[in-house]
Amino acid sequence: MQMTWEKINQLMSCCTLCPRKCRADRLNGSHGFCGQGADVMAARAALHFWEEPCISGSQGSGTVFFSGCSLQCVFCQNHSIASGQAGKRITLRHLSAIFLSLQEKGAANINLVTASHFVPQVCHALELARQQGLHIPVVYNTGSYEEVSTLRMLDGLVDIYLPDLKYHSPLVSAKYSQADNYFEKAAPAISEMLRQTGRPVIDTSSGLMKKGVIVRHLLLPGEAGDSKRILRYLHDTYGNDIYISIMSQYTPMNQVSHIPSLNRTITDQEYLRILDFADKIGIEQGFLQEGPCADESFIPPFDGEGLE
Repeated sequence: MQMTWEKINQLMSCCTLCPRKCRADRLNGSHGFCGQGADVMAARAALHFWEEPCISGSQGSGTVFFSGCSLQCVFCQNHSIASGQAGKRITLRHLSAIFLSLQEKGAANINLVTASHFVPQVCHALELARQQGLHIPVVYNTGSYEEVSTLRMLDGLVDIYLPDLKYHSPLVSAKYSQADNYFEKAAPAISEMLRQTGRPVIDTSSGLMKKGVIVRHLLLPGEAGDSKRILRYLHDTYGNDIYISIMSQYTPMNQVSHIPSLNRTITDQEYLRILDFADKIGIEQGFLQEGPCADESFIPPFDGEGLE
């Protein structure tokens, strides 16, 4: 669908873009559960080298970190921007120019991080950028708490989906993200992503992904059982139609210092047991993390770089 200003205004005046369906009148000054109004806010737009190798490559992924979030996980590693504490308002023409600037800097792709609550505006900016020569793949990087109807706005504009599948248990998702329906919403969302992209396409000369879905799962302390259920679900459902990225980089941030269950990193033994399980059930197309990954160096400074 071509995203017109009329359509953007309609969607912003009673927002139901995400499963919260808070119906905030973001067009006229109200903020949704995501913490955002109708104006796009972002905290950083720069080359990013810490994604999966087929996303970052050697030149980096052209990553735009949007402010606000519809999920608000208590342990979020990007807490300052998810909570709306950091960010700069940008026009859609400026956002379009940012995409083109990242392409000129040699980015492997345009990487949209947590853009769910700005999907109509992002669609418009992508359409403008394409008219002016944007040709590299577009990556949609999401926590997967999505409405299928919102994802369908992106059909034909996004080439690669990089969703998390955070939780299987509604008890765990309620405890850490106030979303007991997380899996109920994330599962069909990932199915829609695969419908749009098809099976992974990797450029053999560069090793970069051109189309497809990589589902990430971040291990949380003490939640190995939930992790196993997620990995089994993904493999049983999709087999080799997706890549699965099993992540050990959980970093306890200041906001979880009062939550003992979250105030530690993943042990090597915990991670190895999950990798052994993944191998046992037959997961072949995947990514793992080696070495000490629980490090705040994975979290870039949200200082407005690239938004001038």
